[in-house]
Amino acid sequence: MSAAELPRSTYRLQVSGDFPLDEVAALADYVRALGADWFYLSPLLQAVRGSSHGYDVVDHGRVDEERGGPDALERAAAAARAQRLGVLVDIVPNHMGVADPRQNDWWWRLLREGREGEMAKAFDVDWAFGGDRVRIPVLGDDLEAVIADGQVVLGDDAIAVYGTEYPLAEGSADDVDDRAGASAEQVRAVLDRQHYELVHWRRADAELNYRRFFAVSTLAAVRVEVPWVFERSHAEIVRWVREGLVQGIRVDHPDGLLDPGGYLDDLAAATGHAPVWVEKILEGDEQLPPHWQAAGTTGYDALATIDRVLVDPDGREELDDLDARLRSETSTAGILQESTASGVDAPQPLDWHAFIRRTKRRIADTILRSEVLRLERELPHAVPEAADALAELLACFPVYRSYLPVGAEQLAAAFDAARASRPELEATFDALAPLLGDPQQAVARRFQQTSGMVMAKGVEDTAFYRYSRLASLTEVGADPAEFAVDVDEFHRRQLVRQGSLPASLTTLSTHDTKRGEDTRARIHVLAEVPEAWEALLGELRERAPIGDGPFENLLWESLVGAWPLEAERAHAYAEKAAREAGTATTWTKPDVAFERRMHDAIDAVLGAGELRGLVEEFVEAVAPYGWSNSLSAKLLQLTAPGVPDVYQGSELWETSLVDPDNRRPVDYVLRRALLARIDGENPSATPGWMPEVDSGGAAKLLLVSRSLRVRRDRPELFTRYAPLAAIGAAAAHAVVFDRGGAVTIATRLPVGLDRAGGWGDTIVVLPHRPVLDALTGRRYAGGELRLAEVLERYPVALLVEVEQDDGS
Repeated sequence: MSAAELPRSTYRLQVSGDFPLDEVAALADYVRALGADWFYLSPLLQAVRGSSHGYDVVDHGRVDEERGGPDALERAAAAARAQRLGVLVDIVPNHMGVADPRQNDWWWRLLREGREGEMAKAFDVDWAFGGDRVRIPVLGDDLEAVIADGQVVLGDDAIAVYGTEYPLAEGSADDVDDRAGASAEQVRAVLDRQHYELVHWRRADAELNYRRFFAVSTLAAVRVEVPWVFERSHAEIVRWVREGLVQGIRVDHPDGLLDPGGYLDDLAAATGHAPVWVEKILEGDEQLPPHWQAAGTTGYDALATIDRVLVDPDGREELDDLDARLRSETSTAGILQESTASGVDAPQPLDWHAFIRRTKRRIADTILRSEVLRLERELPHAVPEAADALAELLACFPVYRSYLPVGAEQLAAAFDAARASRPELEATFDALAPLLGDPQQAVARRFQQTSGMVMAKGVEDTAFYRYSRLASLTEVGADPAEFAVDVDEFHRRQLVRQGSLPASLTTLSTHDTKRGEDTRARIHVLAEVPEAWEALLGELRERAPIGDGPFENLLWESLVGAWPLEAERAHAYAEKAAREAGTATTWTKPDVAFERRMHDAIDAVLGAGELRGLVEEFVEAVAPYGWSNSLSAKLLQLTAPGVPDVYQGSELWETSLVDPDNRRPVDYVLRRALLARIDGENPSATPGWMPEVDSGGAAKLLLVSRSLRVRRDRPELFTRYAPLAAIGAAAAHAVVFDRGGAVTIATRLPVGLDRAGGWGDTIVVLPHRPVLDALTGRRYAGGELRLAEVLERYPVALLVEVEQDDGS
């Protein structure tokens, strides 16, 4: 893979019916002016009508009509070429949308033709367990009651249930002359002849017999490892690459595939080795499997490190104590939260890894019980208590999955942990170990597909909403047990990235992040002012009580981070976060009283009363430090090793909360106007306007545009990674590195810096040759540079070697 084929940066867009491909085309000149050199587009294949995200593909053979169709893709690709932009497109090989069978011909044929039909090979169905029928969990009551209620209607080639049509097997209703007036007995008889069984939605947890995307029954897993399934599901994508419409591919959720490495080999062969990035979440020091044909990950690992170098480690003890007290006093602590250890006088800090083992086990025992039982059925012979032991192993698995024989040590670690936690299952573990360790065994292959599901649902979609010590640390791809990293550790990780996967993407915000990058940057400040935060939280809990201390901490941290925000956004976030946590309320059994208190509390804080004043006073005090963190995080991301990705609109402050809040429309008219003002008459010289660091966010737009342009136009300055030391009393507040001619200087822990009186005599030492700050246009002779001078205007600087022919 040559350097010429790779982006120097990407700009990520969520393409939808509200923002179709023609809007993408119209944005090409702006993205070029901003400095990015590739578009990065969300899925484009035909999705369920009205899909805002595109991950529920129903037809692999065409571009989504609501997103503009094939002609609009041609226009967008042409506009990109005209602006010298590449195009990276997200694809979804793991599953298809099946909410409406009429829209998905593959699923329709599976249901109509059954086990003997061609599509039985395309979907991952355990036919024997379902009695040769696919169980579809869509009913809200017993089937007889649904029929009696008139919710099942026979048609010519389909049967409608709650208005959704399911196909009739050939000849299965021929004995019903008057289909519109069919009796309940006739309707039931026809349903009994189908290749599918309509069941109550609650049965999906333990009795489903098709693999799905996590616990989403409307997304059915596709067996892309079957050659013809791969070929048909990728023909359109391959055409895009071969015809030059698309230059790169992002693979969604490769861990759901039977053999991700083999899949990437097939994709490389089909596309002529177009560059591929994988949405792979790495845990700790885990590295991308080196045998994968991939340029790298989509960048969550970079996000985690950048966040943590900006968090004050000295705040850990006080925030740990606060979190422990909240857990000890909360009524839900004994149900699903962590309770204090018995026999200990003071509440104890949470053991994160023990905590997620329990949340993962709960997932394995509830919404993913179907997958655990299918693993048990895949065993070549009966093993007593196998389901219990398999669930424990899934809960103990330390990373998302293994790729046997690669990752065998992770499986061994899971067995060690499971044996320690459940010694009474020793004989069962002994029986399972050789089976799960043998990649030729069906149970071993499926176990690898399943462990990532349990991790995602147990950690990201459950534990992240229950652990609120510092909400900015509970982010996709991150380990909340790691509170902060020092500058030396930050440098070490960048050196590893530079040496291993320098083309891996880096990101700070995506459609999957729990909070936008600038929401997190403000929350980081709480680690520097834990006493002030505890005081505000206490006031809010006393005067607008909800009744779940850890959740209240999470909620108010998040809303303070995103402040100011509309009531609709705040209420939507609170409801999703509370139900995902599952402590005081759930999606399936909402606690009306709790949710009423929650919404009343939000109204009290967002209203015109005294509580709003308290929050606004706090936000006013911490916001400048949050903006400093934001600018530092962005500069680190844009200039550190890897290919930086800018999420749509995040060139201004990105204060989103969780999906769908992070897919809100972006005001590009505003961004174009601000960029034009910054550029002035000569975009290559000193900015025509150097905005203040304030709530408008234009200072971030200045930083993003100048950093991206330097990366795009002067790649020779980004060929290495050399940590540089700041020298002086405030040295610990600076992150400095040289990329080979471009030197990044970023401020960390700004509250502490202010308390210490600023930079004082702190310096960095550069070679004695002239440099220019790409953000301000100021020139320096090199050598010893005082940070008080370099960072006088902004808390960050990007110093680039002056080009030889510029007259200097």
